Amino acid sequence: MKYDNNRPPMAVILAAGIGSRLSPLTDKSAKCLLSVGGSVILERMIRNCLSCGMSQFVLVLGHRAEEIKQFVDKTFRGIRVTYVINDRYRDTNTGYSLMLASSVVGNAEFIKFDADVVFDTKILRGLVDSALPNVLCIDRNIALADEEVKVIADEQLRVSEIGKSVDPETALGESIGIEKISAVTGPLLFAELKEMMESPAHAQDYYEAAYARLVDKGLPFHALDITGLKWTEIDTVEDFAAANAKFGSPVMTVSRGQQRAMDEADANAQRRK
Repeated sequence: MKYDNNRPPMAVILAAGIGSRLSPLTDKSAKCLLSVGGSVILERMIRNCLSCGMSQFVLVLGHRAEEIKQFVDKTFRGIRVTYVINDRYRDTNTGYSLMLASSVVGNAEFIKFDADVVFDTKILRGLVDSALPNVLCIDRNIALADEEVKVIADEQLRVSEIGKSVDPETALGESIGIEKISAVTGPLLFAELKEMMESPAHAQDYYEAAYARLVDKGLPFHALDITGLKWTEIDTVEDFAAANAKFGSPVMTVSRGQQRAMDEADANAQRRK
């Protein structure tokens, strides 16, 4: 696999938001510190990254930043983590938060995570191992509406449009909030975000708006079809209940060899049925 011998990408986790739609669960807790299936959401994400060989982390924080820092420092002693603070988290959005990570990321390849996404490690392994430079994880099996970030792609899964305003009828599926950005594209993405954020009118833009601008300029973005694998985004109390139903056990850090053995055991069990 691609990253068995090469340096894996950096993890950039956006965790600055308030999570007001999850009230009262978030009245006294950061959203990413809620527990799903016996593990804290952020812990699941970081352990999944460690399972895929990723060891460098950038966390963009805002709301309850100190609480999140204390949790990570206590739970993951010795990992390489840099904290970036979005002091404007109340009046900005994910585009501004991602822009703030630019000075730490530099020219490194990275995978960007929304901190409220809970996902199966197999999704991340597929993304890390993809030979393509800029990749969005897409689920086709989603009822698309105004809220979802929708993607249009051709037969080779090259993206031509991305955003909430994309016509659901022509969309391939939903972008789940996990993307790989190449070392070449990263500086171009950050420059696009910086230009956008110079105008107060763009303060509330999502980072996908910058992806869309790069796509319009001809930069290649591709979709990785993760349909059928487990994931969920947690925005509401109903989402939180659904996540606990879907992910029923605590997360473990699992090596590639261990994952391969578990997959083989599952396949053998299916054949015996």
